[in-house]
Amino acid sequence: MKTAIGSTTNDISGEISEMGGRSPFYLIFDDANELLEVIKNPFAVGGGGAGFGVAKMLNDINVKKIIVGKAGGNMRSAIEAAGIELVEKEGLIKDELN
Repeated sequence: MKTAIGSTTNDISGEISEMGGRSPFYLIFDDANELLEVIKNPFAVGGGGAGFGVAKMLNDINVKKIIVGKAGGNMRSAIEAAGIELVEKEGLIKDELN
């Protein structure tokens, strides 16, 4: 199962991003918490629809769980429609992996 964590940085030293759709990066992990991929969020800046775009992007790579500080209503709806688990949490990414 792949898990995506919204991150303030492009490695595990950062914090879980408070902004779901506008998270600067998404770190993708496998079941063993091994980092598989770092995605620079193309929806971090720009117009509306960031939450929908992120949900689709992560669903397209078979992510089954997303961890962010906060998800807006549109992002939440898109994630739930895709059948992805959403966890809203604060703190350091490395603490989440332990």
